[in-house]
This record gives sequence, structure tokens and C-alpha cells, in this order.
Amino acid sequence: MKSLKKIMTNTKRICLMPYALCLLLPACQPRQEFDTVRVIDTLVIDERSVPIYPRKAALTTDTARRFALDLPARCIVDWGNQRVLSILPQEDVEMVRLDAGDPLPDIGVNDFDFESQTVSQVLERMFAGTGINVLESEPILDKISGSIASGQVEDATELITTMGKAYYSFDSDLRDLTLKRNARWLVKMPKDQNMIMALVDAFRGANMRNLMVNWEDKTLILEGNYQTEREARQIIADLGAQKYIIAWDIDVYRVYPRSDNPIIWMNMLPAFGQKNVKMSIPGVVGRLLVTSSEINTKTLQTFLGQQSNVVLISQGTFSIPNGWQSRFDIGQCTREERLETDLIIGATGRFGDYGGYQKIDAKIALRTRGGEIASFSVPSSLGDNYVIIGIPTHSFVETPETLISPFAELVVFMSPRVVEVRKD
Repeated sequence: MKSLKKIMTNTKRICLMPYALCLLLPACQPRQEFDTVRVIDTLVIDERSVPIYPRKAALTTDTARRFALDLPARCIVDWGNQRVLSILPQEDVEMVRLDAGDPLPDIGVNDFDFESQTVSQVLERMFAGTGINVLESEPILDKISGSIASGQVEDATELITTMGKAYYSFDSDLRDLTLKRNARWLVKMPKDQNMIMALVDAFRGANMRNLMVNWEDKTLILEGNYQTEREARQIIADLGAQKYIIAWDIDVYRVYPRSDNPIIWMNMLPAFGQKNVKMSIPGVVGRLLVTSSEINTKTLQTFLGQQSNVVLISQGTFSIPNGWQSRFDIGQCTREERLETDLIIGATGRFGDYGGYQKIDAKIALRTRGGEIASFSVPSSLGDNYVIIGIPTHSFVETPETLISPFAELVVFMSPRVVEVRKD
């Protein structure tokens, strides 16, 4: 008991010491405040931490990849100033080969035959003794046969390379003639925007992706092989020969029902009158309605707004020469986080006689990376509109679960119009 009393007395004396000395003793130190610290995957993170990101692959960012100079014209539709038929003056389109190099020397060719030889073998024989070297940028293995009675070497070279579906360029300084599979062309386009869009969209519809458009001087640079050139020249020829261009203006909506029930589409008949819904065309998924001009973007949104919340997710326009095909990429004209970003609306169409009626005979297809969702063959009169209904929004959901209602739908409104090219 005496020893315990002695310890307590010593403790009191220690704590009566000056404060500076008391700081040296753990029992007398004041309480310290610590910063909040989180531990994530063995990393200590506080407010002074710098974010650490994983290394990103050297790929073009999405926003840069989506950049395109034609989007201001492509992604805006003036629904208040729409004409279903307009007339344009005809303008010629010219396609000029680039990177052909220098002209070949003025040399005559007479009685020249070739049988089952490659292009390089034929040209090496023809240029033997001229000092011109025949090179290949890549192997061209096609075998050709033919004969040239007489002519100039430049015409003969053009004929031989065309037979072998190849191209050549000549360097007069090095005396090298180089053969290659691909070439580049400059396309001088019309000055009217509808004609330009029709030409560009027709090229894209033919899966020509490496297009460079100069919207200032109205020219386009195209790169490809012999097949690409043939299709491009055919499109240009058709654009010059055809009398019509078909264009579609488009609104794309996502529709959320306000209750746990789907949209009751049959209510369109009493709402608009049965005469304003002219045709109903079923697809594998969804349905296309051909309607009169009474059902337009305003009246359709009003009708949908009575049952659901309506969100415009994309809007745009595309054109095609009569009889050709083109496409509208939703991702070009919408925010990149939309579920429907990779949706493509493809169309082929021809305006003219349809069993004695003037009709737009079209095929409309909805596709994604996963394949075709639906397609519809649509004969319609000038002034009719299309409404595609019944495409579940869940068609674009890639995760096992989602917060989006199973009754949410994609609704596409399409208004075709015809541009007549006057033959002066």
C-alpha cells in the first residue's frame, strides 16, 4: 500500500512539471488529428494524391474519330422548310487520276503479242532496250493475253495495266515505271450541296471509306483498287444519267412509357384517322408504317407524349442517286454515350414508274455491329412519310442487366424527298 501511494505521488509531481517537459511524456501529450486515408488495392489515397490511370493504347480517341466537316449539314434537318420535290441544274462530275507520274516517252509499238504472262513480264518485254526499268510495289500475279498491232507506248501501257487490273506511275528522271494495285483520284464535284451529299453518300454506300472531301473547293480524293475505280465511275455515270436524287430526312427517338405498359400504337388510327396510315409493313423485328404528311415530327411527338416521355437522340439527312444505296450512321449525329451509337439506317431507292404509279420504291434496313435488326420493302408516293415502330431499346443493351424499362422503344421517323436534276 505504501509503494502504491508513492507511485501516485510521483505521478502528480511529473504532471506538475513545466509543459515543455510534459510534452516528452506519452501520457501527457495532447490528442492529434489525422487526415482521412483510404486504402484501395494497397494504394494509400488522400486529398493530396495524384490520380493514376492505366496506360492507354495508341488509338484515335472517339471524339476525334467522329469529327467530320459534313456533320453540320448532315445532322440538322429544317423541318419547317422542307420541299418533297425540288429541281436542280445538271452539273458534270469529273474523275481525274492522281499520282500517274510523268508522261511516257514517245515510242511506237508494232506487232506486239503476249500470252499468259503477268503485267510486269509483258512490260519488261515491251520496254526492252529502252532503258526503262519495270518495278512492282507489290506482287501482281494476274496472267493476261493479247496483241497490239500498232500504237504509242503510253496507250499500250495503259491497255496492258488495265487488263491486269493494275496501275502504273513513271519517273522520267530515274527511268522507273512502277506497278501497283491501288491508285488515287480527284473527283471534281457539283457545287450544289444536295448533289455533293448524294455523291458522297453513294460512295459510302458502296463501302468506300477512305474519302477525303474538301468542302471549300468541292473536290473529293478517293483511293482504291480497280474495283473501287469501276464502282466510282459507275456511280458518277449514273448520277449524270439519272434524272432524280432521293433524299431522306430522319428523326430518331427513344420512347419511355410512363407506366409499366408498352405504347399502344393502335391508338394512332383514332388519333389521326385511318386514311392517314396507308400501309403497315412487318419486319423480323418492328414494323414500318407508311403515313400521309398529316403525321409529321410535331404530330407524332404530340401523340407519343400522351403515353410516354420522348427523347430525340439523333437527327440527320442523307441522299442517294436514283437506284443506288446509302446509309445514315446514328453515331455521327448523336452523343457518343448513347446505346444506339452503332445503329445504321441503310436505304436503297428508285423513283419512277411502279406498276403505272409514280412511286419511291425503297428498301430500308436497320443494322448494328451485331448484324441486321430489321428490313422493310417500301413502295410509297411522293409526300408520304415512314414511321418505324416496335424496335426494343433492349436490342442495343449489351450488359446482362439494365435500368432501362423493357417497354422502351426506338422510333424512327423518315421523310423521303426527291430532287430532280434538270437536263439542260
